[in-house]
Amino acid sequence: MPIQRHGTTRRYSDSVTHGGVVYLVEVPSNLAAGIAAQTENLLASVDRLLLQAGSARSRLLMVTIYLADMADYDAMNSVWDAWVPAGHAPTRACVQGKLANSEYRVELALTAAIGQG
Repeated sequence: MPIQRHGTTRRYSDSVTHGGVVYLVEVPSNLAAGIAAQTENLLASVDRLLLQAGSARSRLLMVTIYLADMADYDAMNSVWDAWVPAGHAPTRACVQGKLANSEYRVELALTAAIGQG
């Protein structure tokens, strides 16, 4: 099976697909915003990347959420809970960490099955 990469730079790819799975990491682009707006921005980008890979949010397998501050956990979850389709929640971990850009409040790493079914 071939490996397909999208949005590839020298350092990273926006997404990589292999063996019926898409792998991606996403950060927000609205850095001056609060956690809810950054999460909405990031999830909209995830939707686009999943669609590009032939997947959808209902096909999520595993998500790791990185928060700069666990005080943002509830506000992030309010956006997350509205975004994940009922009955399709992936396995998930949420951890606090120092993110690469001090203005990032949230970052996601996820895998999803390819396909619309």
